[in-house]
Amino acid sequence: MQWRREELHVAVRDPAAASMNFLNEVAARFPDAVSLAAGRPYDGFYVADDIERYLRVYRDHLASTGLSGSAVDRTLLQYGRTNGVIGDLIARTLAVDEGIDVPAEAVMVTAGCQEAMIIALRGLCAGPEDVVLAVEPCYVGFTGAARILGIEVVPVPEAADGLDPDAVLRVAREVRESGRRPRGLYVVPNFANPSGVSMPVEVRQRLLEVAAEAELLILEDDPYGLFGLEDEPRPTLKALDREQSVMYLGSFAKSVFPGARVGFLVADQVVVDGSGRRSLLAEELSTVKSMLTVNTSPIAQAVVGGVLVESQYSLRSANRAKTEFYRRNMRALLAALELEFEGDSRMTWNTPNGGFFAVLNVPFTADEALVEVSARDYGVLWTPMGFFYAGGGGERAIRLSCSALEPPRIEEGVRRLGKLVRDRVL
Repeated sequence: MQWRREELHVAVRDPAAASMNFLNEVAARFPDAVSLAAGRPYDGFYVADDIERYLRVYRDHLASTGLSGSAVDRTLLQYGRTNGVIGDLIARTLAVDEGIDVPAEAVMVTAGCQEAMIIALRGLCAGPEDVVLAVEPCYVGFTGAARILGIEVVPVPEAADGLDPDAVLRVAREVRESGRRPRGLYVVPNFANPSGVSMPVEVRQRLLEVAAEAELLILEDDPYGLFGLEDEPRPTLKALDREQSVMYLGSFAKSVFPGARVGFLVADQVVVDGSGRRSLLAEELSTVKSMLTVNTSPIAQAVVGGVLVESQYSLRSANRAKTEFYRRNMRALLAALELEFEGDSRMTWNTPNGGFFAVLNVPFTADEALVEVSARDYGVLWTPMGFFYAGGGGERAIRLSCSALEPPRIEEGVRRLGKLVRDRVL
């Protein structure tokens, strides 16, 4: 039996997903190219022997709570609670690191943050008229998740301060006037992927006011918040939230182990049914998760749990070496851009104050075809910003990632990129 590709779901033909696969394929064909495209954490932080150590720490923690040996084994090796077994540890960590005070029951442990996005989208959007807003350019994992579910994403243009809250209010009103219902707003307030832009505190506070006025649930994704250039962290939207207007999406991919594939969501919003019974949104969403992945691997949760216990519930403390490494890398990237393009007004770039990404604006089209040329003839990979726009945009911009390399390789990559750029503009 043969199937026509056009008859499969649009997610199978998702151009954004195909674009990311294209980058992986080009990287495989040109292994000597310096990759300023990869947004993954640095390999040097991970040793397989740590897995056994953290498992042991978590097992000891469970035993210290009074569980018998057989109960500890059952916790690790059976299916387990749908919403996870380390929600209490995550809640303690959020209180210590972020000033987010929520009950353990408000935490759902997910199979990576990607599952948290899918669960949030599916739970919020009940009918065909329901849509979500997202700052554009937008992380392709979110728009891809919405596409799989058949949910429309309405873009809100990114501003120099991350976004203009009044633009959110305007777009939400336009959506309602069109007969659709805006249900949520997806944002990455700290060092956004792909732009690296962060929201000032006053913008965050105004956004919370707008969310309450527009009846929007903010979906706050915060994978890079630990990795600012300065020690003083900006408060998360969830820490500022007084009206339960924010669902917080988190991941341990950057702060613990990418391979553990453990994320979480915090949904402390109160849900009331027809009989007046009250529950938390995280508890209600467990039915979605139970039909999606049944539960998140307890073994993977145990590894993460061991890290949280050993760090005394502070990932900021546990990640000091990583934070310093990524700070050094971002400074190396920005310094290399300054050295390579100093005095040439045709090339401009932003200066993120943390995270993994920066954006270089160029006076020519930076598309997939040029990525191929760049990898083959110049030995450097990067990501077209056009990948992160749903309806066109970013055609003359490049996302540069500095997370996976040592500073000398970052500098070499920028030198190779500089030769490509000069050859294109001469």
